[in-house]
Amino acid sequence: MPPVAETVLDEVEAEGGEDAGPGPRTGATARRGARAAGAAALLTAVLFCLATALSRSHPFGPVTRNVVDLGQQYLPYHAYWRSFLRGETHGDAFLNWNSGFGANFLGDVGTYLSSPVDLLVVFFPADRIELALYVVTAVKITAAGAAMAALLLRLRPGPWPVAAALGTAYALSGWTFNFGSTVPMWLDGLAAFPLLCLVGEWARTGRRPVLGPLVVALAWIANFYTAYMATLGAAVVLAVRLLTAEETATVRRRLAGALRAARSVLVGVGLAAPLVAVVFLGTKTADPTPEVTFAPAAWTDVLARFLPATASTASPALFIGTPALLLALTLPFTRAVAPRVRAALTAAVVLVTLSLQWEPTHLLWHAGASPNGIPYRQAFVLCGLLLIAAWFSVAGGVPRPAALLAGGALLGGLAWAARGSVDIDRWTFPASGAAVLLALIAALLALAAARREPSGAVGGNHLDSTGTAPEAPTGDNRENSTATARQDSARTALKAPARPARLLPVLAVLLLVAAQAGEAAVTGKRIEEQQRAEVAWSPRTGPWHEAAAREVARADAWPRHRTDPGEVPGGNDVLLVGGQGADHYSSLTSETTSRTLVSLGFGAYAKGRHPVTLDNPVTDALFSVGTRMRSEPAEPVRQDAPPRATVTATTVPVPPLVTVRPSARPAGPSGDSAFARQERLLGASVYELPAPRRTGRALAAHCPAGSEVWFWAPEYRGTATLAGQRPVRFDGKPPAVSAAMGALGTVPASGEVRIALDPEGRARLPREPVGCLVRARLDTAVDRLTATGATRVRTTGHTVTAALPPGSTGVAVLAVPRISGWSCAAGDADLRPARAYEGLVAVPLDGRADTVHCSFRPPGLRLGGAVGAAALLALAATGVLHRRRSRG
Repeated sequence: MPPVAETVLDEVEAEGGEDAGPGPRTGATARRGARAAGAAALLTAVLFCLATALSRSHPFGPVTRNVVDLGQQYLPYHAYWRSFLRGETHGDAFLNWNSGFGANFLGDVGTYLSSPVDLLVVFFPADRIELALYVVTAVKITAAGAAMAALLLRLRPGPWPVAAALGTAYALSGWTFNFGSTVPMWLDGLAAFPLLCLVGEWARTGRRPVLGPLVVALAWIANFYTAYMATLGAAVVLAVRLLTAEETATVRRRLAGALRAARSVLVGVGLAAPLVAVVFLGTKTADPTPEVTFAPAAWTDVLARFLPATASTASPALFIGTPALLLALTLPFTRAVAPRVRAALTAAVVLVTLSLQWEPTHLLWHAGASPNGIPYRQAFVLCGLLLIAAWFSVAGGVPRPAALLAGGALLGGLAWAARGSVDIDRWTFPASGAAVLLALIAALLALAAARREPSGAVGGNHLDSTGTAPEAPTGDNRENSTATARQDSARTALKAPARPARLLPVLAVLLLVAAQAGEAAVTGKRIEEQQRAEVAWSPRTGPWHEAAAREVARADAWPRHRTDPGEVPGGNDVLLVGGQGADHYSSLTSETTSRTLVSLGFGAYAKGRHPVTLDNPVTDALFSVGTRMRSEPAEPVRQDAPPRATVTATTVPVPPLVTVRPSARPAGPSGDSAFARQERLLGASVYELPAPRRTGRALAAHCPAGSEVWFWAPEYRGTATLAGQRPVRFDGKPPAVSAAMGALGTVPASGEVRIALDPEGRARLPREPVGCLVRARLDTAVDRLTATGATRVRTTGHTVTAALPPGSTGVAVLAVPRISGWSCAAGDADLRPARAYEGLVAVPLDGRADTVHCSFRPPGLRLGGAVGAAALLALAATGVLHRRRSRG
């Protein structure tokens, strides 16, 4: 509990403060809230960094933190965001020219980068982007801890150091370490939950009708996906408060509070609509992932996740610290809390826990679609509810021994039931046991301090925010005390016992913090170590990426032709090092982009949402890739060191970005193989397509001598070896991974092609798995397309203008996937939705126009703008009405 001297100062100052009685928060309470938030922020930051250091992870160690999507999505996107904010990219807020041969950037901003905290990357140099992302992550987690600490004191007065400790417990929950710290965009929801609960408090009491919607808008802009979950969680908390607080004791007041909250949410979401609508419609056109049927986790595993040092993506991460969990479990038995508050909060925790495991409510939490990957993304809401329950249990003082024993029995039963879970780590029970021991010592010290209170103190061991406890609780559990009680408390505290007695509460708080801090640090360390050992990871950025970026910057000739950086470890290469390649990993990757590229022989990961580069001369000609980077690693890629490689650039003649084809129907051979589709789009036959004979694990065919043998089998996993050449690896694994087309070598003078297959499992081959590329034919096709293509191409952030040879007829083809949002026109005609030519943007020509113009506008921008404008008017009207009522 807080030192008596500080409590005395707060209460004496409050006697003549802005509000010494019931109603809005007093100046002293506001100061305690600020102290709690500041202490929680500091403690959270220190512990998060300590956990990173203990796991030897960057930036406090040599080992990479870039597991799964952290390295393949969030790090590259933040690198591009930094370049964009500094004006160093070819695209603008609408269009990203670097990724996927042209991608909807505003949708990706709303998905990954719209948090105000993400702006911090602009202050870091390009070669420190990993440090920038770590700072962004730490700041978001720190903000969540501070917000929760401030909320707790707003919900119920109490000792601010304990509120700070519980705020830190929320910020460093198992959800944060297991999910949030590797998916930084979700951390905005972690901070949004306590802020939205605060908005609910304002609505319940009729305060801050303008600020409330602005907070809602900020939360939904920062990350609408987790903000939606946080909004549902805040609604649960608001329902509890409406049913239990004195200010809303009547049906009319409850209804008024609920309506004010609904207004805040509707106006706030409306203000965020310009971005939310773009993201929402982007998901409608995104490459669909396979449908997921929710399967609830075993209850043994669910219970195990309340304990420290447990990690899994198949069960909800619910660790909040054993002392905090113990306090939450004592709530039903803490008689200092009003019965209806205990019943309502306990019911809320139980029902939300059950909702994690029932499919209809699981779908409700996830906006109607069961997610791929982590199925318990909403678990941070339950962590927050548990900490609110813990706070109500302890805010009035340490629970009585009977309540502690009952809560301890529940905790022991939970640990016993979870003992057989596969998620239990060797650190779990030692860390939990040590935390329980420290917590019990802290409780004994606090109880001893309570017994030594002077006779003027009421209630013994149930201390309120002043160090005293009122008589039997009523209403909202003494949330609003009278001025007389405050003054009596101050006088009592002035007659405080000797210094040793005053130190006991301080020591109790320090032990509680130590218990929580130790468990959090151990949990963070073990989860990072387990993730690196069990899931995919990317190396740290370093010399390889820097060498590729230098070569790209030197060779970049956009928009004359594209520069593809090739393969750089980590994924989303072009966002890290520059260029205009095919690589693009986003939740909003368009289905058009994915299917078009995969159909042409490109590889793809993440069930199609991550198309990757293809080093093939035909597709380079199709997409005007004139310069290609190739890397030769200097050593194997490791977790504990940035990789090195030699990077070289090769430039070849390619057609311009805009070419002219004779008709809207592509010419070329029939067939559904990637080779046939490339030829149709090119308008020329450049492959020999033999009908290979398959004998066991070998393919035999005949091709022109000197031609290049290409192997295409998107579902094949294993190696393919052309006689006399090295094996080439293919990694098809449907539906998650499509293997890219690969070159096997040159056809010998005999023309005989023999390919040895070494599959992992059953070899799945298409009807035409082999194509032999004749370079002379390709050169002829490139010369023709160059001669008839655009004579000049100019691009801005989201537009393309091309000058064509006079009298051009047929169709102009822009080497960009025809994703939703493109509009084009020939000559001076009005812009109309672009047509498609084998999946690319197309503009019909009639021989009279010698220019074409195309522009991209993210779908949903106009609708979202209209909704946002209406919401802004509603907010202004709300502000005017509130001011008039206040004056009246």
